[in-house]
Amino acid sequence: MRRAGDTLGSASMRSGGERRAARRRTAGAPDGQAGGNAWEGRRVRMKVEITGVDTSTLPVLSNKEMRALFEAMHRGDPTAREKLIHGNLRLVLSVIQRFNNRGENVDDLFQVGCIGLMKAIDHFDLSQNVRFSTYAVPMIVGEIRRYLRDNTPIRVSRSLRDIAYKALTVRDRLTAQRGEEPTIEEISAELGVPREEVVFALEAIQEPVSLFEPIYQDGGDPIYVMDQVKDEKVREAFWDDEVAIRRALDDLGPREQLIVAKRFFEGKTQMEVAEEIGISQAQVSRLEKAALRQMQRHVKPGE
Repeated sequence: MRRAGDTLGSASMRSGGERRAARRRTAGAPDGQAGGNAWEGRRVRMKVEITGVDTSTLPVLSNKEMRALFEAMHRGDPTAREKLIHGNLRLVLSVIQRFNNRGENVDDLFQVGCIGLMKAIDHFDLSQNVRFSTYAVPMIVGEIRRYLRDNTPIRVSRSLRDIAYKALTVRDRLTAQRGEEPTIEEISAELGVPREEVVFALEAIQEPVSLFEPIYQDGGDPIYVMDQVKDEKVREAFWDDEVAIRRALDDLGPREQLIVAKRFFEGKTQMEVAEEIGISQAQVSRLEKAALRQMQRHVKPGE
């Protein structure tokens, strides 16, 4: 998916077409007034940066205005549906907050949520004594969950995905009730599913991480995932000439010698080395790279 588009078009499409329509609908909102307290304002501004939707200009529809627009839409007013979409985009932004910990692109979730919103608008029954938000939220959530279920980077069986998303739902609910995250055992008991299946299902939907993904940077050299991976054969993989290495090591300072020895002869991670010698992992990374550059000049003097 791409970032939200530029204009509002008709909203009569479904499935892939409706998703494309959502991209066009989410940026060109009509002017209005922003509501909510100061905290809500900060959250909305954050979402402006993420999705490209200027929610500060979106109208805040009262229940009376909402009903009037639904009645106009049912009479065939072509603009009423668009106004209902604009007036409820904040509802979509609120819903996608629940999925912040999934590692998904927020723009994509917002677009999918807009599809759920449009479906809710199309199917809402004014004769039922229910607030629109009460009806719309489950439809928006359901649309997003279907998207997450069907768009994992690695194909996972339907049964595993179902267990995983049920487990995430239970986790979110119990966390909201207790103020702390439940254990796997508690989630397992709540679902009536063996603990091992819950763990396996949750692991199956995790997004793969690149070995070159930076996990820490304090202004110096970044630390990558690969720096945390212990390699028992790193000595043989990196160095062929033991004598040349020993000579190069002799020219290093005591701390650099210790770091290189632990990293490349003992195969320890930078975090393990940092804990042993009492400095930060970032310092270990910088000292290690400086030491390797110096050693390379000795091992390969012609380069």
